[in-house]
Amino acid sequence: MTRPLVVGVDGSDGSLLAVDWAVDEAVHHDIPLRLVYASRWERYEAGVPSEGSERPSERVLAEHIVASAAERAAQRCPDVKVTVDILPDDAVYALLRAGDSAHALVTGSRGRGELTGLLLGSVGLAVAAKAHCPVIVVRGDRTGLAGGHERILLGAGEPVTANEAVRFAFREAEARACVLYAVRAWRCPAHEVGNQVALGEVARQHEGEASALLDALLGEAMAAHPKVEVRCVTAEGPAHRILVDRSAAADLVVVGARRRHGHVGLQLGRVAHALLHQAKCPVAVVPQTE
Repeated sequence: MTRPLVVGVDGSDGSLLAVDWAVDEAVHHDIPLRLVYASRWERYEAGVPSEGSERPSERVLAEHIVASAAERAAQRCPDVKVTVDILPDDAVYALLRAGDSAHALVTGSRGRGELTGLLLGSVGLAVAAKAHCPVIVVRGDRTGLAGGHERILLGAGEPVTANEAVRFAFREAEARACVLYAVRAWRCPAHEVGNQVALGEVARQHEGEASALLDALLGEAMAAHPKVEVRCVTAEGPAHRILVDRSAAADLVVVGARRRHGHVGLQLGRVAHALLHQAKCPVAVVPQTE
């Protein structure tokens, strides 16, 4: 059974952009689309008649939202199979459950009712931090959203967090016929540097280690996807800043996140957290389970 691409919709501008992006993604991978609206309206509307009310009930609003989103998807590509669901549950938990049988989860960068000062809505952040399937938060400029750069950016972290992200990035690059840029950041700890001569030697050592890690991390995926053009990049500096800067010239940035069994709370590293709030293109957070 083909797993669908699940999109959280709530009628906001961000979720409509997410629908557009997800339709294109569904075309790339030849998979169906599932549009999900979730709200605990039953808790607040139970026993309260909506007839004669000036404001529509949450259920009526939900039906309008999913119908509009489905129509938008059909207009963008009539060939993509679209299903809709309205779930009387908390949005985060509903999407997390939907993700258990999804190719990936897609959300907008801000939802309906989010404070305009927030860089990322609470639903998108929580889903990206807890889901056990890849989560794509759709954000960025028009060129990146449209896939105009023809470039996938992979933040190559440690093997304990990056193996699944590597495989995901290669599949994306192959499906889109994009160049894959794999970036590994490195830094010289201050205690290792004594003078300018030592600085050069230490820098070369750390850069060499970063290059070797990239080779080890990418080797299996490169053999499995020989058609993907790969550019390996080692760069000195904080990983989150390097990837945020480079995201301006990418269509998608991919990073890994470690999922610890029994761990409560958000499970995002500093790099993923920074990208979700600041990246100039859509961000894919791919979980690596212990």
